[in-house]
Amino acid sequence: MLEKVLIANRGEIALRILRACKELKIKTVAVHSTADRNLMHVRLADESVCIGPPSSLESYLNIPAIISAMEISGADAVHPGYGFLSENANFAEQVERSGFIFVGPRPDTIRAMGDKVSAINVMIKAGVPTVPGSNGPVTSDSEHTLAVAKKIGYPIMIKAAAGGGGRGMRVVHEEANLLQSIQVTQAEAGSYFGSDVVYMEKFLDNPRHVEIQVIGDGEGKAICLGDRDCSMQRRHQKVVEEAPAPGISDKARANIMQICIKACEDLKYRGAGTLEFLYQDGQFYFIEMNTRVQVEHPVTELITGIDIVKEQLQIAGGFGLSVKQEDIVFTGHAIECRINAEDPYTFLPCPGKITMFHAPGGNGIRVDSHIYSGYSVPPHYDSLIAKLISHGPTRDAAIGRMQNALEELLVDGIKTNAPLQSDIMRDPGFRAGGMNIHYLETMLKQKHGSIKH
Repeated sequence: MLEKVLIANRGEIALRILRACKELKIKTVAVHSTADRNLMHVRLADESVCIGPPSSLESYLNIPAIISAMEISGADAVHPGYGFLSENANFAEQVERSGFIFVGPRPDTIRAMGDKVSAINVMIKAGVPTVPGSNGPVTSDSEHTLAVAKKIGYPIMIKAAAGGGGRGMRVVHEEANLLQSIQVTQAEAGSYFGSDVVYMEKFLDNPRHVEIQVIGDGEGKAICLGDRDCSMQRRHQKVVEEAPAPGISDKARANIMQICIKACEDLKYRGAGTLEFLYQDGQFYFIEMNTRVQVEHPVTELITGIDIVKEQLQIAGGFGLSVKQEDIVFTGHAIECRINAEDPYTFLPCPGKITMFHAPGGNGIRVDSHIYSGYSVPPHYDSLIAKLISHGPTRDAAIGRMQNALEELLVDGIKTNAPLQSDIMRDPGFRAGGMNIHYLETMLKQKHGSIKH
């Protein structure tokens, strides 16, 4: 087993990793920026190292500083969490070249899945269903591009191969706008991601976002922990997630799970990963793979009883998977609400001091958060301050428990999006289940039409 793990992240996921390490009796090293010296996991870790000023580029994205911290502290492994360097193949490569263990997939796997064109081609070979598209980068041959687009059929989505976070995406409804839209998307992709490679795929007008959680031992064995629905989104950012995805037949679910297991076994995938799909008219279409732990992993943990972060650590330590597929039992329904430090309707960030914090409790309620009374939310990072997760025997029960939890949640001193989450839990469409990825933005426009969403 690993002896000492450096946690190369911050906030709630850093605290989540620390707790898993403590359960496995692994010592921890917390790295932090000067703005984060009072984070809860920094207080609780066995050791802490300041790696730079508040700017992420000079701290949490500073590869030499993190590797130096590993050398100084004597850590034998690094857990990257999500975001920051978690899907940076160069970081994983440098960690391993320096003689340390990267808690995650191999660098070549991260690299292959990080480029969406490459990932789609890998999945096609593995038999995973994909969205009809160019199956490769758009070239400078305009006639060929127009012919490929015509074969795919309009509307078409142009996407950056290295994209993420909702950037580098553009919908084209007619041929006359295609070439200019490609040029604009290429420029945007080059600016944001350092690569102007884009590809085309069929734009699905009424899809849901359904993802499949997998874990592989790196030696050719893999398990699947079921699916999650992440369709409640704003500007391609997830707001509410749940497991299992409502309205999917047992046969369809079993089929896509088996396909994903085979793909991961073929890849000899190591650690936790998520295959993301658009789901429409009973069909799954692969769009990308996240080679890390997801923000929404708790909903899967609650319906399976499996600690995904501990599995990551145990696999990195050479112990392989702790369970077999036939051992996994799915129980009840779980929902996660992301609580952000932001205005609930204008979505403007609201950093500042939390004068009072009270976490909700009760049957089936879990709170993953790093905040406490007196903690100051810095303006330099993502606005996520807590995740409320409910679990119940049925979806209705989970929604009811989440409503109670949102009413009990107390965060004074700053604004949060908790009122918006309460609106979602009461919304008839959400309660019916199976809403598409456009539903939340439509709901917001209907209720708050004068506000730009």
